[in-house]
Amino acid sequence: MDTPSLDTLIIGAGSAGLAALREVRKRTERFVLINDGPYGTTCARVGCMPSKLLIEAANAYHQRHTLGEFGITGADGLAADLPAVLRRLRRLRDDFVAGARQITDALGARSIAGRARLLGPQQVQVNGTSGTIYHAKSIILAPGSKPVLPPEWRALGDRILTTDTLFEQATLGPRIAVIGLGPVGVELAQALARLGLQVTGYATSEWLGGLSDPAVNTSLHEALARDFSLHTGPAATLHTIPDGSGGISGIEVRSGEHRSVVDHVLVAIGRRPQLACLGLDTLGVALDDKGMPPVNPQTMQIANLPVYLAGDAHNHRPLLHEAADEGHIAGMNALAPATRCYQRRTPLAIVFSDPNAAVIGQSLRALQAQSDLVLVTGSIDFARQGRARASQHHHGRLNVYADQTSGRLLGAELCAPAGEHLAHLLALAIDQQLTVGQLLGMPFYHPVLEEGLRTALRDAARQLDPARTSVQASDLATCDAIGAEALD
Repeated sequence: MDTPSLDTLIIGAGSAGLAALREVRKRTERFVLINDGPYGTTCARVGCMPSKLLIEAANAYHQRHTLGEFGITGADGLAADLPAVLRRLRRLRDDFVAGARQITDALGARSIAGRARLLGPQQVQVNGTSGTIYHAKSIILAPGSKPVLPPEWRALGDRILTTDTLFEQATLGPRIAVIGLGPVGVELAQALARLGLQVTGYATSEWLGGLSDPAVNTSLHEALARDFSLHTGPAATLHTIPDGSGGISGIEVRSGEHRSVVDHVLVAIGRRPQLACLGLDTLGVALDDKGMPPVNPQTMQIANLPVYLAGDAHNHRPLLHEAADEGHIAGMNALAPATRCYQRRTPLAIVFSDPNAAVIGQSLRALQAQSDLVLVTGSIDFARQGRARASQHHHGRLNVYADQTSGRLLGAELCAPAGEHLAHLLALAIDQQLTVGQLLGMPFYHPVLEEGLRTALRDAARQLDPARTSVQASDLATCDAIGAEALD
């Protein structure tokens, strides 16, 4: 059955789809939104929010290890009730999901639950070959992504978890393996370990949490190793251990010479864009070896078609704020008389481990690949930083990268206390194209963790031409440390 032509059609009700919807509704009422699967966004249901609820509980419980040093007694009597932690997580998670669902529920008949497939750049069919066909002047694709789970591991049933199923468990463990130590694996492995589970982490790469700076990566490795056992090397394989009565008593994880036996395995080896059944082959454009069409990240347009691809399905930067930006761009361009290019934000990726890890601006790996660039690195080890020692969070490293010729800050990587806040300051500085000297001319209160950033900037400034570290007629940017730990 055919329907009247629409101005635009949105596929997917996640963060990108809802951001696109916000822009579309400002411009037309002739649209529909089609969503296949759960509503409420990946972030609210199984991503950012439930993971942070778990992390907050874990870090609160972990504080018991520092209370004695503060002179506070009785911490040995504390215990973590994991089922209660998970119940609170789901209660608050459901509240976040309900907030997101209100947006689509309010659309009435313009919100359609079903599987959409392209028939061309201006046609979509819903729910199979006998389903309704919609015609639209433009189409926004935001179908999201799903966790990668090797087919052979699916046979292990409910002992294999992903972020889609982890937060639904009544309880866990007591032994769990986490396979994959990117941002998600790092966060969840540490949180589960701090809640009392025996955690073993596995990764094929030595680089943890998306870092590329060896010194910062080592700092993160050391921090995580204080909480759980981690192994990098050969890909992990899983083998069931029979219980003698036809069931499974556990799972053996093997990686090279290392063996562990666990009750559950959390697979965190990435997410895959949900593009396979979308009908991209009907668009008449070449797809790459991953089935991805050519997409302009400044317009979100596929080739020169009236079709736009946004969010995790694009996989350009699979982060919520980037997905929302892409939906925003797609929503505006889908109804614009002419496609417009938009400047993307300064890259910012944060891992909510303890200490936080982050990559801001250009990573060290990306900067080192630029043969015409002479790079200066400024560094601080937080082991002796005053405020960090006061709070017993004196672990981690911050490295900032500047162009030796201009003195301009280009990027940073960190594994540092309050790193999420330092990362935002650095992203702002990079976005405004500030130099090391200009940053050193800014006020730094005492005593704060941000003084650690000043230390790293001073280290960079020593490697620059003095003319690059001055701020107009002021010499504040060239102030050296006083030399007293409590003051610097």
